[in-house]
Amino acid sequence: MSQADRDLIFSPFEFRRLRIKNRLVRSSISGTWDHYDGHGTDARVNWEESFAAGGVGAIISSFTPVTVRGRILPRYAMIDDDDKIPFWRRVGERVHRHDCKFILQLSHSGRQQDVGGVENLHRLAKSSTGRKDYFHGILCEPMTRADIHATVQQFAAGARRAREAGLDGVELHGANGYLITQFLSSGINDRRDEYGGDVAGRARFVLEIVRAIRATVGRDFHLQMKINAVDDNNWLYPLEGRGNLVEDTVEICKILEDGGDGVDAFHVSSGSTFPHPRNPPGEFPVAEAIRWYDGMLSSGVRAGLNYAIFRNRLLGAAFERYWAHRRGKVIEGINADHARYIRARVNVPVLVTGGFQRAPAIAEAIRSGACDAVTIARPLIANRDLPAILQTRDEPERPCTYCNKCLLNDLENPLGCYELSRFPGDTFEEKYDHMMEQVMAVFHPRDEAGALERLDEREVAE
Repeated sequence: MSQADRDLIFSPFEFRRLRIKNRLVRSSISGTWDHYDGHGTDARVNWEESFAAGGVGAIISSFTPVTVRGRILPRYAMIDDDDKIPFWRRVGERVHRHDCKFILQLSHSGRQQDVGGVENLHRLAKSSTGRKDYFHGILCEPMTRADIHATVQQFAAGARRAREAGLDGVELHGANGYLITQFLSSGINDRRDEYGGDVAGRARFVLEIVRAIRATVGRDFHLQMKINAVDDNNWLYPLEGRGNLVEDTVEICKILEDGGDGVDAFHVSSGSTFPHPRNPPGEFPVAEAIRWYDGMLSSGVRAGLNYAIFRNRLLGAAFERYWAHRRGKVIEGINADHARYIRARVNVPVLVTGGFQRAPAIAEAIRSGACDAVTIARPLIANRDLPAILQTRDEPERPCTYCNKCLLNDLENPLGCYELSRFPGDTFEEKYDHMMEQVMAVFHPRDEAGALERLDEREVAE
């Protein structure tokens, strides 16, 4: 790595209200670590701290529901009640030990509710629309004005709780097909009231959230927005509406800047579903889908058809090829060009995600004006110490392969790298043991004295 690249990547950066020590930010990585009722566990604390210890400048939390109606899977820590504040305070304290900032991602699934849990089993998901999502076929109903106003206040309350927990900011998850996307996207939002129609109407919901957060926590608390540069809503079915183009996204961003009183940064992603060929960019591991996708069968009316396709040798292989075709050849930096277009037209900093793990690619994204910092997810799962590696090398010795096996395993298993080829050993058993050791490490980390660190979350809450 050139010294110039190293100096750029590891230079501090200041948002309007937040300073981070380098340009490497861990993107949101979800995982089923927690109690069914949304209380966090020691595993979640250890998971988040492991990335801070690895050297990133900031961490964006996992998908954090502001209400149980908005969770994507059970056993995700939530921010739906004041009784969750002590847990998130504990997370922040552990992350701050490493001179790392912690930004809580405020989230709501809307109709993209993979496994909503028993609380949502007999109730339709809430969305901007009454049309089911076209990938899994999750049924939904359009939110009423009362639903919308209540949800706006749930986001604002989540921001207040994050501030009271001593965290460094919040991010609104407005990308990748979740509730805010369902309002923003012209390919999804079919409302005929003031929350639909043109760009301003579709952006009204999230603008009300931004203003409610500012009214609740003030102007000096960091607030950023994750947003699709492009929706590519027609990736699976070409007759579906394409959704927002980058020009629409720029218009939305200008609305959310709200005359300087709105968001402090935009986090650029893409894709109006999750998963999507553009997010996370890489392969679709059909073999893993055969093992773990069955948990979706009770969630969506199309999940059975998907599962049958995955299990068919010819159709499964065809789906893998179609996925790669719709993604395109670029993986690392897939969103950089669109982010550059957006950054040139907004007045706040821009972060961009998209498979970053090589120093030259990261430095070029920053130097070219695509972003002020990059966000990284899967390559950090593969190498928690990626920042330390990039201090001396251009790329890791065992890089992330973008296989997306972590994505499918997360439906039922602890989140981690499940690409066996990345682990040392001469036999399958040796490689598998090393893989499991890494995946399970967050359940039994040791402190500097060698003692097991455990968090009794109930005691912390008291």
